[in-house]
Amino acid sequence: MTADDTLVLRVAGRPVGRYLTRPELPARLAPRPFLHPVTTLAGTAVTELSPADHLHHLGVGVAVPDVEGHNFWGGRTFVRDRGPTELDNHGTQRHLAFQLRDPDGFVEELRWVAAGGELLRERRTVAATELTGTAWALDFTFSLTNVTAGPLSIGSPATNGRPGAAYGGFFWRARKEDRAPEVFTADRAGEPAVHGRPADWLALAGAGWTLVFAGATADTRRDPWFVRTAAYPGVGSSLAHAERLPVPPGGTVVRRVVTVVADGRPDRDEAAALVRRAVRP
Repeated sequence: MTADDTLVLRVAGRPVGRYLTRPELPARLAPRPFLHPVTTLAGTAVTELSPADHLHHLGVGVAVPDVEGHNFWGGRTFVRDRGPTELDNHGTQRHLAFQLRDPDGFVEELRWVAAGGELLRERRTVAATELTGTAWALDFTFSLTNVTAGPLSIGSPATNGRPGAAYGGFFWRARKEDRAPEVFTADRAGEPAVHGRPADWLALAGAGWTLVFAGATADTRRDPWFVRTAAYPGVGSSLAHAERLPVPPGGTVVRRVVTVVADGRPDRDEAAALVRRAVRP
């Protein structure tokens, strides 16, 4: 590993995230760039890397379990009428170059490669912005372009027959603590009430820290949230919830998620105010 393989995000001069571009990982974990650790301004870590319950959960990044049958999520693949199955079908997200690399963000180009060659080309834009003395925002945009000669589609275990498992897209594996975190939106609370539903914003609150996730484009806001608190703490925005997402040759899928990283426990009104401040055109 070299200095060129890592980037440290800073807010007001303070390090808040470490981005690794070329992790040395087994193929089964679908190697890909990720952010870890991500911290609050007070220094509390709010991500986990390869926890024992899911070794393929890698901090903050983009992970998709089914791109035309190739697994860019890691671990087992859900196969209809068979269930979770070990397959030799894992892909890799390969860092190509930074178009921009500053202390508070970067623009990166990546190749999504599986057996047979490159499927998708990604442009990833990440920025860190101070909001208050106790909160900052991680602005994460990814654009996936089909670079093959034919159509592709993005799926999930849900579209392959596993109800409630529409994970795939932006994903944040949060800090696991003795007690499960609370989760709430503007009008709902608890994992059963918020999982699998769209919401303008969704908050995950642990011991002394809170993450508030918000879709920053109309397409992103239409995607339901994938939420886990009881089994493990994790939040993602589902690209393929009820049906597969087609990507024609040359077509591009764009999503933008802004996450407020806060010390303490903002209430609903405070969370909404932080989101309004963080989500800008």
